[in-house]
Amino acid sequence: MIKRQNTRLVVIAFVVLFALWVDLSDTLLITNPFNGNVIYERNVKPQLGLDLRGGLQVLLEADLAADVEVTADSMEVARSVIENRTNALGVAENVVQIAGDRRIVGEFPGLEDTEGVINTIQQTGLLEFVDVGNTPMAAGTILVTDYGLSDAAMAELQNVPEGEVAPIVYSTIMTGGDLSDVYVSQDQVGGFQIAFALTDAGSEIFGTYTSQNINKYLAIVLDKVVISAPRIQSAITGGSGVITGQFDYESANNLAIQLRYGSLPIPLKIVESRIIGPTLGEDSLQRSMKAGLVGMIIVVLFMGIYYRLPGIAADISILLYAAIAFAIFKFIGVTLTLPGIAGFMLSTGSALDANILVFERLKEELRKGRTLKQAFDMAWSRAWSSIRDSNAAVLITAAILFWFGSAFGATIVKGFAITLALGVLISLFSALYITNTLLATALDKLNIKNYERWFGI
Repeated sequence: MIKRQNTRLVVIAFVVLFALWVDLSDTLLITNPFNGNVIYERNVKPQLGLDLRGGLQVLLEADLAADVEVTADSMEVARSVIENRTNALGVAENVVQIAGDRRIVGEFPGLEDTEGVINTIQQTGLLEFVDVGNTPMAAGTILVTDYGLSDAAMAELQNVPEGEVAPIVYSTIMTGGDLSDVYVSQDQVGGFQIAFALTDAGSEIFGTYTSQNINKYLAIVLDKVVISAPRIQSAITGGSGVITGQFDYESANNLAIQLRYGSLPIPLKIVESRIIGPTLGEDSLQRSMKAGLVGMIIVVLFMGIYYRLPGIAADISILLYAAIAFAIFKFIGVTLTLPGIAGFMLSTGSALDANILVFERLKEELRKGRTLKQAFDMAWSRAWSSIRDSNAAVLITAAILFWFGSAFGATIVKGFAITLALGVLISLFSALYITNTLLATALDKLNIKNYERWFGI
């Protein structure tokens, strides 16, 4: 049959034991038996997606005119900012990704304080350094700036009814995208302020502007609201500065955190938000588990009844496949969703398909009068090309679906593709290694004479 069966059995036993350890644990912990020090620790608690656990889904869009270009780099920075903000709030297992050219999708499974997250996201943290000329500005003043305004929007602002005054549109010198660092510092009398450092490009812009506008006012504006408007007393060419205001430590630190994690290169608006209740998610999970259990029982019975001994080996292999696949999903942190579970179930079909191809070839070779050893060896070698081609096609499809999900923010499609691809790879190991070894071991131990009884031919 196959060589080194004992080695293969040891490998299978090790893989299965490790898989069961992961499956039955929420934390993998290995300690030194002599001093109790932790050698290895890893959280393997199952990560459930939005549709199984409930939570919040938010769709954000660049709040700029349609003719204003939004670069891919700006969208990636904005995505990272939203992710950092929600992480700072303690929202775990969130998924924030770009959808198309101007939109970002955020999913926050298990979230209870949905209002807090929405408020945090709505605070876009768009920092602007605005030229207000000789006009002093009080903190809290709302400004209209030209950042992100198209020519058409500018013309509309100036087109006011007779007798009314058009709003003053101030010029934005640079934005928070030019910041490289933000932190809290204290002035000479112990007051709190926010110190910032600029990028090389920001330093050049800031140095040139302050050199040409000494004794004029520069308003520091957050989300169109003036924080402070200091007078430019000298040229600032060192690439750093401070934001002053009536700050205590807490307010200064909160603003610094918001700017550090939230100096968005572009403003964002919430287009749509959707809350999924935990009751609906729990019901979906229970129904999925029942459907999977029923399907597994039907498959096990069919394989055992129709293919006899090979079918029983395949049944054991399929059960081990499920244990190994779930362990891998937990170990690498795959977020399980309903489409993801569907992908996993579909990949189970790939494992069955491989076994069926081999078993049918085995029966065909036995009918031709081959010896059991000849039939066994030829079944696997001749079925391999069909198994390879069919699984390669599925993997290519999964790769295309993953690309589509990543490009358009379709997390449902992306989750389906990941679990499908992983399931197919594990199913190949299951069919070609586990089933092969188990069946070969059984055939070596049994003195089989009646092929019809044992193989159903």
